[in-house]
Amino acid sequence: MTVRIYQPAKSTNQSGRANSGRWLLEYEQDGRREIDGLMGWTGSADTQSQVRLKFPGRAEAVAFAEKRGLDYDLEEPQARRVRPKSYTDNFTRKV
Repeated sequence: MTVRIYQPAKSTNQSGRANSGRWLLEYEQDGRREIDGLMGWTGSADTQSQVRLKFPGRAEAVAFAEKRGLDYDLEEPQARRVRPKSYTDNFTRKV
């Protein structure tokens, strides 16, 4: 079974960086998804794909996967770029 370990991006509704240091471990989907004939919903018999485990750090998530013998794909987060800008730049005329 393969799992994906990553650090999620902050929500678009979030302005701060609180609770953004956690790491998630998700099981990848094994089975096929099928459309239910009666309701039209998409579903599968694979319940592992619904599991999301939260860890305080990358090392804990990797240790969890290795302890249980799971293959894992580790996705490193993208570096955050902060562009310094002064307040007066809002009013300078750009031609």
